[in-house]
Amino acid sequence: MGGLGAGVRAGRLVSALAAPGLVEQAEWLTEFVPRRWLRNGHLQTLAGNFLPRRVSLPEPEPLLVEVEGPVSGYGPSHVLCHCHWQPREVRSRRLTIVLVHGLEGSSDSKYIVGNTARSLARGLNVVRMNMRTCGGTDHLSPTIYHSGRSGDIGRVFDAIVREQQLEAVALVGYSMGANLVLRWAGEVAANPPRQLKAVVGVSPLMDLTVSSAALHLPQNRAYEWHFLRSMIARVRRRMVLYPGIYADARLDRIHSMRDFDQHIVARYGGFADADDYYVSVASSKYAASLRVPTLIVHALDDPFIRMLPETRAALMGNAHVRFLETRHGGHCAFLAAPASRNSDGRWAEATLLGFLTRNGAGLTSEGRKAAHGS
Repeated sequence: MGGLGAGVRAGRLVSALAAPGLVEQAEWLTEFVPRRWLRNGHLQTLAGNFLPRRVSLPEPEPLLVEVEGPVSGYGPSHVLCHCHWQPREVRSRRLTIVLVHGLEGSSDSKYIVGNTARSLARGLNVVRMNMRTCGGTDHLSPTIYHSGRSGDIGRVFDAIVREQQLEAVALVGYSMGANLVLRWAGEVAANPPRQLKAVVGVSPLMDLTVSSAALHLPQNRAYEWHFLRSMIARVRRRMVLYPGIYADARLDRIHSMRDFDQHIVARYGGFADADDYYVSVASSKYAASLRVPTLIVHALDDPFIRMLPETRAALMGNAHVRFLETRHGGHCAFLAAPASRNSDGRWAEATLLGFLTRNGAGLTSEGRKAAHGS
């Protein structure tokens, strides 16, 4: 695979497995070399989140998609997507990338914006999807978002394919968003839509039980409190907007992510308890059954995402999955030294776009020329 084997190489790439069923060329894959001074997962994660980007996007076209009917006298629930379409005469024939953010992110998260700019420059369509209530959309959804809302991916997929007559769609998710897209791809694996050409998961939250426990470790408490502050504030807003559902939410019992999942997600998401939620929604159960070209990018030094050995084995044994595992990279960061003045060193973003375009994932000859700048 372009000289990158499955073993350790200079302490950089641990695994870059090309499963037997994948025969595409791997010229899109370069070895990940972490940026100087960023060989620590926490530093990678923080730098990836806070380093400024010089990115501007054209004005998007908003799209509201109904994902659930009325609940307790409120509703229905909608998700808001921001769509960037190529000109009408070529739109349906160009690959469309649906980007899904992570926990407490939005369609404006830096990695979503960065991927959007890259994809638009390649002549692709891009749909930036907000999960329920995210991106300032509390008023659009009385129901909460969580890691099991994979059906929302399907409804967005159906809506854009139907309205734009799309021929090729790829799903790209980060962290929790990766769990959603992988879960939905697994749910439809027996008969995937013909327009679904590829799926990508970056730092995927596939094993929720162990990852939730890792988030509560002393060295990760700052991340946990960062998420909790935002999530508790969201529930407070919902107590005002939808008192008939959330007026008696027990926020006083929440001191950890597991507490939140126990008293909020499980209660208002229809699960017996936090453990039932973690097991029920984990996309790892579909790791062996994915049937479209899939790219998984994961760093061993991710501070709080844990992947169980059986999940890793299932991914590596699936002929439809390309599994890339690096020693460094943190959570959703993967900051490498810029290779040129025109490179920002965002290795995962460049790699996933290379996988989607050079892999020919659903691109027509016209779309492939546009993607390669021909």
